[in-house]
Amino acid sequence: MQFVPPLKKATLIQRYKRFLADITLSNGEQCTIHCANTGAMTGCADTGSTVWYSTSDNPKRKYPHSWELTETSAGHHICVNTARANTLAIEAIHNGTIKELQGYEQLLTEVKYGQENSRIDILLTAPQRPNCYIEVKSVTLLDEHPFTDNELALSMGQGYFPDAVTLRGQKHLRELTEMAKNGSRAVLLFTVLHSGIEKVSAAHHIDANYSQLLTMAQEAGVEVLCYKAQLTEQEIRLNSPIEFVHL
Repeated sequence: MQFVPPLKKATLIQRYKRFLADITLSNGEQCTIHCANTGAMTGCADTGSTVWYSTSDNPKRKYPHSWELTETSAGHHICVNTARANTLAIEAIHNGTIKELQGYEQLLTEVKYGQENSRIDILLTAPQRPNCYIEVKSVTLLDEHPFTDNELALSMGQGYFPDAVTLRGQKHLRELTEMAKNGSRAVLLFTVLHSGIEKVSAAHHIDANYSQLLTMAQEAGVEVLCYKAQLTEQEIRLNSPIEFVHL
């Protein structure tokens, strides 16, 4: 996925009200931009970080600029626009990057399913194959807590999901579990949108219920896939599988 027109650079003042952020433009002016991320954004929204933003030509938008990437003081790039995750997943399925999800004839999005009034992010279908239900989640939380030397070696590049308690995510795991039990293929796809993350685990220390439900989902046959994005100010694309680790 390429950014057209190119992203512009600014400096973060603060994020607030979940969907808004104030930035300082390169010319010194300040403005408010939209933030399409409902999570805690831990480590992604530190004051003084570099922000890369896009601009919409839709005249009806109150805030035409959207926060796309954060560049941290450590040099990491993070895609904070969670709306991009599904687009990246669909692109990676179509171009063959996600090899585990090939061989289907039709790709549908936002299809109603399950017993809890849900919509699946991606549904893959093909004759004589079970339907494949895919929930897409973006991973941006990198564990950067202080460690001993041995702990640091084990924790390097450790990413977590979720970054806050997620009742919606818990519901999705219950729905996927039921799909797997009923004979469909069920997949939880983590799109890793932080250049510093090299492996992913459930954040038991943040949402113990989600972690427990994920373990139960895997035991029921739900597959967990993790694909990391290559991130630049010009382009984002999923390009490599990384490991899901049980801690």
